[in-house]
Amino acid sequence: MSEAAVRLIKKYPNRRLYDTRTSTYITLADVKQLVLGNEEFQVVDAKSGDDLTRAILLQIILEEESGGSPMFTSDVLTQFIRSYGSAMQGMMGGYIERNLQLFQELQKKVQEQSAQLYGGNAKGGQEMWNQFMSFQGPAMQGLISTYMDQSRNMFLQMQDQLQNQTRNMFAGFNVPGMPGQTPPPGDGSQNKG
Repeated sequence: MSEAAVRLIKKYPNRRLYDTRTSTYITLADVKQLVLGNEEFQVVDAKSGDDLTRAILLQIILEEESGGSPMFTSDVLTQFIRSYGSAMQGMMGGYIERNLQLFQELQKKVQEQSAQLYGGNAKGGQEMWNQFMSFQGPAMQGLISTYMDQSRNMFLQMQDQLQNQTRNMFAGFNVPGMPGQTPPPGDGSQNKG
């Protein structure tokens, strides 16, 4: 998609958002509707030109999470925070992104099948999705749970492999505190006569 097709939204110091396409001020709820409508947009600081898109998206997520039915538990949010600054931070982001893509593909397939059954009737498709989730919800949760367990095990195996590769790579070097290494000579462990 070309940059000209990306909707530009300017954020002013008074925290107001200005949609340059419609020449009107908009709210976070309006930005959320752009997201739900799959519309490409970019939010920039009106004065500096800095890209603020991520900050605005995080603000929308914060509002959604503060609402009546949050998606993330405190434990999940705690794990997110613990992932920042660790060696696995980049892998964690990619892992979450891939899982969301898989979930979206599943949802899209169910929507396509419902469109075939109901001839594009949105209400019928929504009813089918609701029925599917009410009847298959527990089975789906079990399937997702099994998938997540397998993903966790794969992630832990990958972490072990990385640690082993690091140990092997530095095996010839005497790195203090690295497990599995012999203490350096003259550290007092040998008896002097």
